[in-house]
Amino acid sequence: MTRVVEQFSAWLTDFLPSDYYEDYGRYRWDLTLRRDYQRAAFEAGWIQPTWPREHGGRSLGLRDAMEVRLEAAMRSAPKLPNIAGPNVAAPGIRQFGTPEQVDRLLVPLLRGDEWWALGMSEPEAGSDFAGLRTRAERFGGSFRVSGHKIWTTQAHLSRWCTLYARTDPEAPKHRGISCLILDLQAPGVSIEPIRMASISDETFCEVFLDDVAVPVKNLLGPLHGGWNVAMSSLQHERQMIWIMNWVEVKRGLDSMRGAADPDIYTELGSLLADAEALRATGYRSLGNQLAGRPSPEADTMKLLGSTTLQRVWELSAAAAGPRSASDPDLLFERQDALAATIYGGTSEVQRNIIAERLLGLPKG
Repeated sequence: MTRVVEQFSAWLTDFLPSDYYEDYGRYRWDLTLRRDYQRAAFEAGWIQPTWPREHGGRSLGLRDAMEVRLEAAMRSAPKLPNIAGPNVAAPGIRQFGTPEQVDRLLVPLLRGDEWWALGMSEPEAGSDFAGLRTRAERFGGSFRVSGHKIWTTQAHLSRWCTLYARTDPEAPKHRGISCLILDLQAPGVSIEPIRMASISDETFCEVFLDDVAVPVKNLLGPLHGGWNVAMSSLQHERQMIWIMNWVEVKRGLDSMRGAADPDIYTELGSLLADAEALRATGYRSLGNQLAGRPSPEADTMKLLGSTTLQRVWELSAAAAGPRSASDPDLLFERQDALAATIYGGTSEVQRNIIAERLLGLPKG
């Protein structure tokens, strides 16, 4: 354990309640604790370890930052209550925002004082981000926005949204998109939570936009440059997803220790190998980043991690036998794992990316 990880580990121990692990089933849903954790992590410099102190970091290198994130995941540190804010919206604002946008928005976001949603998916486009149809037309000092977003996590609890809209309908799909900072309390915005099939604190929502005025000063990044803003922002999310998936896979595998059913051993061995492959690929990706080389592993890690996570919890249910039908914790884990092949880019999209960009296969 490096000195930096030791410092983080000691800080985390001091922060967590003394009975945190004994009563984790309750604490994992404790919103007050999770809010306090985000604020404390920001103030201590752990919320974005590679960033400077004023932006919730310690100016750490990539290697130390990844070790800190692994330690947090392995110790089941409280989950940030609004993950999309620090992990997706914040990197985009910090990289593409104007000085005024950064000064106004970044610290409240990182502290958790203001929540953010991601206005990307649409009913007609599904996971085809470039196929979005929401329109933004400029009139004087404002864009007038009309459209419909779906699967917008926590929009009903958020103040702001990074909204992606088509600002040049004549341009090729990827080039006519802009990113706007949308005030979700603005006139013309309607938000409807979607009924969830399982217990979750990350409620999906539909967002309806009826001639909403968004000031031109709320343009994030270049006009018609929203594709690059989205891809850069999501890259930060996917670096976190593989760590989260790996830790959840390990936890699922640990739940099967001492399983009596020999029929699961072959699949269990395969999953153990996949878990180690995921971890090794994560470190290989880090090595490429440090060396300044292209890192194609990110797309394969997302696909491997999410599919392995689903297989692990299905096998855990098989190992539990009839008990799995009446175990609420196991039921939650199985349902929660179902989302892994959807968030951060569906497995179908990831397979297309691997086929086209990594293997050079023709588009279907």
